[in-house]
Amino acid sequence: MSRPLPLRSPPIVRRARRLWRQYGIFWLGAVAVGLVAVMYARLIDLGYSEFRSLQQEHVWAPLILTPAVAALAVWLTRTFFRGAEGSGIPQVIATLHSKPSDHGARLLSFRILFGKIAVSFLAILGGFTIGREGPTVQVGAALMFNLRRLYPRSNALIERQLVLAGAAAGLSAAFNTPLAGIVFAIEELTRSFEARASGVLITAIIIAGVIALGLNGNYTYFGTIQIGAHFPKLLALAVLLTAIVTGAAGGLFGWLLLNTARWIPAPLRQLHGERPVAFAALCGFAIAVVGLISGGTTFGSGYAEARGLLDGQTQLSVFYPFLKMISMVGSYLPGIPGGIFAPSLSIGAGFGNLLHIVFDSMSLPMLIALAMVGYLAAVTQSPITSFVIVMEMINGHALVISLMATALIASRVSRLFAPPLYESLAARYMAPLPQPAPAPVPEVPEVEALDAAPAPANGGSDSGANAAAGSDAPRQ
Repeated sequence: MSRPLPLRSPPIVRRARRLWRQYGIFWLGAVAVGLVAVMYARLIDLGYSEFRSLQQEHVWAPLILTPAVAALAVWLTRTFFRGAEGSGIPQVIATLHSKPSDHGARLLSFRILFGKIAVSFLAILGGFTIGREGPTVQVGAALMFNLRRLYPRSNALIERQLVLAGAAAGLSAAFNTPLAGIVFAIEELTRSFEARASGVLITAIIIAGVIALGLNGNYTYFGTIQIGAHFPKLLALAVLLTAIVTGAAGGLFGWLLLNTARWIPAPLRQLHGERPVAFAALCGFAIAVVGLISGGTTFGSGYAEARGLLDGQTQLSVFYPFLKMISMVGSYLPGIPGGIFAPSLSIGAGFGNLLHIVFDSMSLPMLIALAMVGYLAAVTQSPITSFVIVMEMINGHALVISLMATALIASRVSRLFAPPLYESLAARYMAPLPQPAPAPVPEVPEVEALDAAPAPANGGSDSGANAAAGSDAPRQ
């Protein structure tokens, strides 16, 4: 008796399935990333608008609100959303440079995605100096990573491609900078130009950007600055000095985050280790005090202040970039979800405003653009991504060479102070998870122990007592 032949799908069905797995899943994810990025941006804008309204009506309210929000945000993060802290880019890098299935399930789950959005919204309600662009990178990576379930046989290569495409699409949709999304995927996330951006990756980035454009309209992040046809004679000197100043400032910021054991007093370090919620409240109080000193300009991401300087509608104190840096460090130390892209651009704009005292004959928007790219490149140590982002955000194609030179020099100066920030923080996520404690061993009677075991030759020194006495910097 002959066996019935197995049913086979028609060729057109098999081809449709192959195309769906090769392109359709990526495109579906890109649409989702674009939609979520836009909704997340509007949520953050709404939260900061509510905070500003309260702060303008009740000037002293942040002294109570900001510490309370800090304590609640850290408690939520540590209790329910571990892995959502910080900007989110280190988590994506850790996933890409390790086994995606293991790290992705821990750092890019739907629970982390929800926690990232919810707690960062809570933080901006409290006036914290955080941005939404870094978190959008982790949110985009998480959305795409979880689409691996649509593959019948997922593997590490597919998962890595999904994470990379989602992260780059998230940056593209957040800034409306598709070219920067491609460069970011190559330079920052993979740290290799050998990892070519495939057509599927580029298409995903473009689709996410198109979705953002369709909902927000055609816009540039900071508008279009007017440069003029003739460059000033002091441009080369301005590029060099701006790069040195912003490179040193950005390098100092990275050093502060990576070397907390060297500058935070021991009692505060102990407070952070034993009572992190109380430490967060203390950081929140410091942010509120700095905000009151600055007249409210250091609260939030700093987008409005940077845009106002570029448009010539805002006057800021020369101390603004330093106060903003203090607020930014205070926002990042407790481990609250939030990014550093937008605050870095705002601090850079403040340094451009400060340098205008020296180069008063130059256009202020030009100096601000140079300082923004310099400080961002110094913090991230990704000069190509930085100058492409700023160039697209200000429609400043006439300044390409100047922006590129500033970014390269500032990034090199920053490296004299600290290693690349995101990679250093990502290494903490790539460390093996702590193993469960071994079962207790029954104690041996003292007499039997003396008879059974010889005395140690080294006098019984405990060489491993200080093995865990490494840096106690909070994992971001």
